[in-house]
Amino acid sequence: MGRKAGISIDDIVTAAASIADRDGLAAATLSAVAAELGIKTPSLYNHVPGLAGMRRELALHSSQLLTKLFRDATHGHEPREAIRAATVAYRLFATEHPGLYESMLPAPKPGEDDELYEAMAGPVRVLFDEFAKLGLTEEEAVHVIRGMRAMLHGFVDLERKAGFGMPVELDASFDRAVSLMIDRIPERT
Repeated sequence: MGRKAGISIDDIVTAAASIADRDGLAAATLSAVAAELGIKTPSLYNHVPGLAGMRRELALHSSQLLTKLFRDATHGHEPREAIRAATVAYRLFATEHPGLYESMLPAPKPGEDDELYEAMAGPVRVLFDEFAKLGLTEEEAVHVIRGMRAMLHGFVDLERKAGFGMPVELDASFDRAVSLMIDRIPERT
């Protein structure tokens, strides 16, 4: 498969991410990305094997970006504060990049797509490191991370869809919900 001069996979991912964040993941179609790049839709097939291939590239990009955000947020903090900083980074990522956030669902299972699975495991590995500092086993950390992710996803989803109608500051509610989770994490060191 030849490559069209001037257009790279990074250009395609950047255009798809822009559309997805602005208009929703479903709007990031091959024709929309091609229009954004000023090329004909068939030219994209020189770089990606169709819509599924483009969405896979978008999920890889999203996972790598979230991993970097988690690393930056946790760096230099004690474990509990690092975990708290990661939750703030998660919320910020999901609200600033709703299309990228959505592109990470569903998560692949082991053996389905090893490269994507590894990329999507990146943010979790950052958290595993922090939980290990608290003395939790990997299995214990998986349970805590799943619970935290469920709470975070629910909060972000409700926030994005205007599901919180009471006139109470959302940031304070978020901080309290995160504190309830983090304060309950056992320390086995």
